[in-house]
Amino acid sequence: MRGATADDLDALYELSGFLDTVNLPHDRRAPGAILQRSRAAIEVRAMEPVARLHLVGAEDSATGRAVGASMISGQLGSRRAPYVFFEQAIEERYSRVLERHFRHETLLIRYVYDGPTELGGLVVHPAARSAHLGRQIAFARFAVIARSPGSFQSECVAELLPPRRPDGGSDFWDAVGRRFTGLDYHEADRLSRVEKEFIRELFPEATLYLSLLSPDARGPVGRVGRETEPARAMLESIGFRHARRVDPFDGGPHYIAPTREIDPVARAEQLPLIEALRREDATDCLLARFLERPPFMLAARPGAPDVDRLETTRRALEADENTEVLAVPLHNREHTEEKLLRGSGGVLRTAPTRSPARSC
Repeated sequence: MRGATADDLDALYELSGFLDTVNLPHDRRAPGAILQRSRAAIEVRAMEPVARLHLVGAEDSATGRAVGASMISGQLGSRRAPYVFFEQAIEERYSRVLERHFRHETLLIRYVYDGPTELGGLVVHPAARSAHLGRQIAFARFAVIARSPGSFQSECVAELLPPRRPDGGSDFWDAVGRRFTGLDYHEADRLSRVEKEFIRELFPEATLYLSLLSPDARGPVGRVGRETEPARAMLESIGFRHARRVDPFDGGPHYIAPTREIDPVARAEQLPLIEALRREDATDCLLARFLERPPFMLAARPGAPDVDRLETTRRALEADENTEVLAVPLHNREHTEEKLLRGSGGVLRTAPTRSPARSC
């Protein structure tokens, strides 16, 4: 059984430079630890959700170059590192004497020690973005979940990035977090990757009123940045909703959904490869095959029906026509049904990817 190679580590490190988040930091030490945990999550069957970390990577099958990655954290929140967020609420005030009515937006810090499964670490190499791989890389995570939903929490959360300053900082953090910790945004972000105790000890427990903040500081709260809008739209289309929670560092919104009700998880179907290719929506699906050895999962999106489709997909999945695969729809039920009613047969007018996704 092959371990992670130097090429695997270098590829993941390069990809992390385009994202640099808590779960995929741009740190030379991070790739080895991530790959080791991801492999353990597959090989240790009885592992608790809080210890699970799955990394799904995409590589160009012709060149072997890494072109994207996405991740699943089995559970946010533990005794050592709770799931921390600000809960959003509305507080109404009215004075009969003054005939004044106010609706105040408020934030209250919350700590959860057995929180939801998290979807994160989604990054696509800039050179591959024109190939429309982002959705396939994102949905490969749902194949992992659909194969064994009981291994994950009953809810899934995605923490989305809000509008950011050109320097990557956060006006919201400067107005709130920095005043209570003395750390700038980048220092706090780096520290939170390994230790969250300072949040519990230093952050205020009292209700925060957004009206007391400057427009620049309260503006990002609960909003997504322009580059994150496609991710928000995708999540909403498959059942995620804004949870009225925001990140304590930058105010970015948290979107949540019941795990088994996420559209691609609920509609995933296990069947032989030849039967999967006969589905009316086959070109609208990601077909995944799970292995007992690295890379543990192979996945590909079939091209339009032609004489070579079976052979092309079979090679990508290293399978024969009777091999069991998991078909994961790439679009929600309403979208697929509408296309079928129009007689399109669910065929997307885009070129199929050449690159199988693989779970590292």
